[in-house]
This record gives sequence, structure tokens and C-alpha cells, in this order.
Amino acid sequence: MKSISESMKGFADRPKVEKELIEVKKKVLAHPDWKAFHQTHPEITNQMIDRSLPRLLEFVEGSKNCEGCLDLERCQNMLKGYEPQLFINGQIIDVTYNRCHNKIAQDELENLQSLIKSYFIPKDILSATFEQFDKKDTERYQATLKAAEFVKAVSSPEGSSQGLYVNGQFGVGKTFLMGAIANSLAKRNIQTILVYTPDFFREMKTSIGDQTVDEKLDVIKKAPVLVLDDIGAETMSSWIRDEVLGSILQYRMMEKLPTCYTSNYDYEELEEHLSYSQKGGIEQLKAKRIMERIKHFTTPISLGGENRRTNK
Repeated sequence: MKSISESMKGFADRPKVEKELIEVKKKVLAHPDWKAFHQTHPEITNQMIDRSLPRLLEFVEGSKNCEGCLDLERCQNMLKGYEPQLFINGQIIDVTYNRCHNKIAQDELENLQSLIKSYFIPKDILSATFEQFDKKDTERYQATLKAAEFVKAVSSPEGSSQGLYVNGQFGVGKTFLMGAIANSLAKRNIQTILVYTPDFFREMKTSIGDQTVDEKLDVIKKAPVLVLDDIGAETMSSWIRDEVLGSILQYRMMEKLPTCYTSNYDYEELEEHLSYSQKGGIEQLKAKRIMERIKHFTTPISLGGENRRTNK
């Protein structure tokens, strides 16, 4: 491969070109990152530098003080989120691009978020963590310990089909706790689907018309970890209870997939709610069958305290 100066021979404006090349070379050789690279590669010759000037110029112009960069949005590099790195490629000095620490962090976050699917759940819940719970609040802290135990059991090599049933009044942090569980599981590469139950059940009713009930149910049924948020807040019908909720729980019981719930009701109150339907009247036996599947495969957690939503 010819050097740049050799390639310029025969041009009428050669003196001007050579002058520009000298300035480019000065700029490259004065760059602190080049100096650091050169020190670790004493085998580099002046001829190699001449051959590699276009790449070296790309390097010094593409590097914009990554050490002082605060976030990916303010990245000044030629390729946002990527740092140019020099390496020896035969008889030339070449450039490759590696992700910076901000780009790596963003990619990891996007990967975590891809492992948490939510249906009708507020976005702020998806960023919840156990560390955000007040350890001075004994009851809430105990709830996080049980939640952490659940995460550990599910992510163990043996796995676990045992879920959680978190009940408490409106605004005490039940859904937030489920978001923290989902994030913790995502870091272990385990997918969670969070579903706001009343809205999901309403969607199931409207899906009858476009014949997508089975397709949507399959997604929920097969989730590695499923969270049914605010169960009991929906208007119950026999079809929703037996064909939707019953179908989901039956499949997950057979496949030993863990399911978590949040509710304003305890077990007994939820069973009473499930026994009433809009047209079927009181159906205690069917409600009891559903509750047996819930109680047998969940650990109850009662979450108390003040309504934190009204205090924000």
C-alpha cells in the first residue's frame, strides 16, 4: 500500500497537498490519545503513520472527550454512543468503534425492558426497585423480603411454581412491589408480564368480535412469570371467570408457571367477589375452584400503611 505522499506525486498542487498533510500529521501526533497508543506500540514506524493518516484523522476527530460525557443524549462523538479505538492491522493503524459506558448502560436497560411486558400498567411501575422501599417501615420491608425470596426461588435452577398474593388497600404500593419483582427477574433474564386485570378482562370481551381471544390468552398463559394486578376490581361475569381467568390458571398450574396477584381483597373476600356474576347470580362452587388454584399456588402478603398516592 502506498503512503498518501507517494499517491500525491504528479499532482500540480503537490506543495499545497503536502503542506496540508503535514498539518494533519501534526494534529494527529499532538492528540493525547494517540500519544498514549503510540507509547504502548513502539513498533509503529513513521511510514505506518503516513499510510494510516486518514484513519488517524478519523480517530482524533471522532473522539470528543468521553470522560466528561454525562449521558448518551449529549454525546459529541461522530457515532453517538461509540468510542473510536486504534489497533494495529498489519502494516497500518486502523480504527474500530466500541460502545461507551453510557451506551452499554442504555442497551442493558433496553434489554431489561424487553423482558418486562405490561398491559395497561403505568410506565413508572416498570422502573421500580426493592431499594426504593423504606426499610424503616417494618411491614413494607418484610413484604420486600418475601418478594426477594420469590425472585430467588423462581430464578434458581430448580425454579418454582409458587407465586405471591399481595393484598392491601388502595395506594399502599402493591403494584410497585410487583414492578420491583419484574425488574429483579429481568436482571436474571426472566421475562415477566404485568397485566392490569380489569382492563385486560374488558379487552377480552371486545376481542370476541375480532376472534383474537385465543391468541391474546396464549400470550398471558405462557408468560414465564405473570402478574395479575388489581384482581377483584373488575366487573365479574361467568365467561370472564370460567373461560378467561380459569383457563389461564389451569394452564399455568399444569405447566408449573408462577403467578402473582395484587388485590384490595384477601382470599375470602376475593372468593365472594368471584362467586357473583352479572347474569349467573351466586356461583360459589365455581368461585371456590378458582380460589383453590390461587390459594394453593401463592404465598399471601398483607401490605398495609398509608395511601402514598395521595401524599405525592
